[in-house]
Amino acid sequence: MTNLGFWGKLHKPTFVLAPMADVTDCAFRQIINKYGKPDVFWTEFVSADGLAHPKAREKLLIDLKYKKNEHPMVAQIFGANPDNIREASKLCRELGFDGIDINMGCPDKSIEKQGAGACMIKNPDLMKEIVRAAKEGGGILPVSVKTRVGYNKVDMEWIRELLKQDLAVLTVHLRTRKEMSLVPAHWDLMREVIKIRDEVSPETLIIGNGDVLDLADGKNKIKEYGCDGVMLGRAIFGNPWLFSGLGLEYPLKGTNNFLQKISSFSLRRSPKALSKNTPSLREKLKVMVEHTQLFEELLGGHKNFAIMKKHYKAYVNGFNGAKELRIELMEAENADSVEHIVDRFMKKC
Repeated sequence: MTNLGFWGKLHKPTFVLAPMADVTDCAFRQIINKYGKPDVFWTEFVSADGLAHPKAREKLLIDLKYKKNEHPMVAQIFGANPDNIREASKLCRELGFDGIDINMGCPDKSIEKQGAGACMIKNPDLMKEIVRAAKEGGGILPVSVKTRVGYNKVDMEWIRELLKQDLAVLTVHLRTRKEMSLVPAHWDLMREVIKIRDEVSPETLIIGNGDVLDLADGKNKIKEYGCDGVMLGRAIFGNPWLFSGLGLEYPLKGTNNFLQKISSFSLRRSPKALSKNTPSLREKLKVMVEHTQLFEELLGGHKNFAIMKKHYKAYVNGFNGAKELRIELMEAENADSVEHIVDRFMKKC
C-alpha cells in the first residue's frame, strides 16, 4: 500500500507552490502564507551531499528553515549518492517535515554534473536506488519526486519507471530538459501520464506543472486533463495573493528570457483581473516592504540582499513612475532604504 502520509488527507484538487531556488525562501513563504496560503509548501531544493556532511550542513540548514504555520511542509533535496540521500532524508524527518521530495528535473548544469536533477532521467537504475534510500531515511514520511517528461525528447518510459517506485506524489513539469522553459508546456501529455499512473500505481497523486496562470487556469487544467492538482511557480512573482484567488492574472506566453517574463507579468491584467478584489498599488508596495523586512530579519545574516531585487522587478511594474521607482530600488542596500524609497514615492502619488 502506498504511503501517502499527509497527502492522503488533503482535499482535491490540490494547489501547491513550486520550489524555486533563491525565490521561495522562508521569508517569501511567510508572506505567501499570510496573503494566500497554498495547500502545500516546498523548501528550496537543498543538496543531500551537503546535508550529509557535518560542516556543510551548518550552512545549508537555513534553506530548511520553516515555521509551524507553513505545515504541511515538504523538504526538497537533490543528489546522486544514495547514502547521502538516506542521511539527508533522516535529517528532514528529525526536523519535523511532513514529506520528502526528490528533484529529478532541474536543468542547472552544476547540478547535472553531479548526476542529479534532470540528469537522473538518463539513469533510471540510479533513480530507483535514490528513491529507495529516501524512503529508508525518511521512515514514515511520504516520498515524492518532481521531474520532467523527458531529457532530449518526451520519454514516457521514464514516467512509467518512476511510477513503479510507489511514490506518494509525482509532480510532472510538462516540458523536456532540452526545452527548459522556452516552449509552452505540453499539457496534452498529461492524459498519457494519468493513463500510466492508473495502470502502474493508482494511489500515486499526479501534480501538473508548467504555465499555470492562476487558480482558475489550474482548475480548468485539472478538469480537462485529469491530474490531481497543479503546481504554480512563476505566477507567484510579485503576487503573494495568488493562492487566495484575489491576485493578478498573468498571460504566460513563453518569452525566452526568464527575467523578462517576470517583468512582463506584473499588472498586464486581463479584464477579469481588474476586479475590486485586486490589490491596490499602495497595498502591493506595502507588502513588498514587508517582504523585504522579513528577508532581512530571517535571512539577513545568511543570504545576499541582492536576492530581493528580482522580486522588486515583479512588484514594481505597470504603473506611472514604476521604472523610476525600480531604478531606485535596485540601488537599495537594506530594508530601511527600501521603506524610505517607497514612502517618498507614495507621497508623490
